[in-house]
Amino acid sequence: MLYSFENVILDTQRRELRRGGAPIAVQPQVFDLLEYLIRNRERVVSKEDLIADIWGGRIVSESALTSRINAARIALGDNGDMQRLIRTVQRKGLRFIGPVVEREDADGASPLTEAAPLKSPPSPPERPSIAVLPFQNMSGDPEQEYFADGMVDEIITGLSRIKWLSVISRNSTFIYKNKPVAIREVADKFGVGYVLEGGVRKSGNRIRISAQLIDAKTDAHLWAEQYDRVLEDVFALQDEITMHAISAIEPSLRKAEIDRVKRQRPNNLSAYDLVLRSLPLVFAMVPKDAEIAIPLLETAVKLQPDYGAAYAFLGWCYHHRFVRGGLREEDRIAAVQHARAAVAYGSDDATALAVAAHAITYLEHDTATALKLFDRALELSNSNIFALSLSSIALAWMGKAEPAIERAERAIRLSPFDSYNFRSHYALAITSFSRGRYQDAVDSAQNAVHYNPHFGFARGVLAAALLRIGRVAEAKAAGRDLLEREPTFTTHAFSAVELDPAVFRPFAEAWRELGWPY
Repeated sequence: MLYSFENVILDTQRRELRRGGAPIAVQPQVFDLLEYLIRNRERVVSKEDLIADIWGGRIVSESALTSRINAARIALGDNGDMQRLIRTVQRKGLRFIGPVVEREDADGASPLTEAAPLKSPPSPPERPSIAVLPFQNMSGDPEQEYFADGMVDEIITGLSRIKWLSVISRNSTFIYKNKPVAIREVADKFGVGYVLEGGVRKSGNRIRISAQLIDAKTDAHLWAEQYDRVLEDVFALQDEITMHAISAIEPSLRKAEIDRVKRQRPNNLSAYDLVLRSLPLVFAMVPKDAEIAIPLLETAVKLQPDYGAAYAFLGWCYHHRFVRGGLREEDRIAAVQHARAAVAYGSDDATALAVAAHAITYLEHDTATALKLFDRALELSNSNIFALSLSSIALAWMGKAEPAIERAERAIRLSPFDSYNFRSHYALAITSFSRGRYQDAVDSAQNAVHYNPHFGFARGVLAAALLRIGRVAEAKAAGRDLLEREPTFTTHAFSAVELDPAVFRPFAEAWRELGWPY
């Protein structure tokens, strides 16, 4: 092993890691970064070198790279101000400048026999990872190569906006262009868990695009879709299909990851896995499930204090404990604090921003900030279901019907089978009721109830709409269902959503006519 007198800790911790010893604070990628810098100490290594050789060509954010470099410095007792061992060369990269000697290990191995990070397959990333293979041109028309390649570029760019997903770069996966390839080979080469492949076929002025998402470990197909379109504006068509594909791929991957973590031992303490374990409980949106999710998420943020999404979901749990569990002020304060932390740590995470904006909307009534956060989330990922659906509800209660409808319908159109889209149907039910379209409100509210029977508030909208079209018995039955699921429900408690009195008042009047508790 190569080492300097300043980094004996690196040697001992790496040995402990290889023996399967106790968990350590320094992550494996930090070890690889340190070893790479030491081995290449004769030159300045660029950001591109690090990404290509350590991360195997995956897309790595600037903040993630900076975090690993800081961690490497800390492991050596260095920092960005002193730069005694790892020096930043402006606009060029990094260089290791500490004293280095070589020695043999106790087993007599030569210094370089252990090196191997550049020759062995990449170690699995800390987040789920995906490789998008070049789409096959199945039409025999060479001009369609450009369209197929552009399609892949757009999908890679879109997937890279999903904060919790690691995406292999185009330059890496395009080594397989026009070559037969086995999924297992791709998975082993890039260390990924999922592979997306597809093809393009043109006939006349029509084009057919097929895509399928594969679990590389089991070879199971998680999602497949085929798009038939008229070929007019090429770039508009690429944008449309990319949005549809990404909005369908994200929930498929999310479900696959949740299923994966359910099969693991429950004492796994990875922050990411803890968040995955919490999600079904978080999305149930009932206080009893929030009680179970909160300690999981609190442990996650202790393990990773800058985990924006974990803070966002933690705030969401406290939000539902407040609204549906007794309006305790300490729950409201905790929800707001965690939502604000999510904004601070998750500024590049569309889901974290959207979930945080949801709490800020109703528990602070800071609608100006909330709308900016929703817009920022959609700038980061214009097909993010959380940003579309949660903002559609907020806009509906604010009386902004047109943008509420546009976002809700876009979410449903992009991902019609995502069960979390019950919120979009709920938003449409609110806007339809507010416009006096009571039958439409009934239909949308029933859809929301169908997708999430535990979401009692949709039953409140359903009951009000049924009452207005004269189906009083059904309205009362919906009310009984709501009160059974939400025993603490009162109109006053629900008034937390009152962002525009003109929108909320007609609902309150309908519930009063039904005799619900005020």
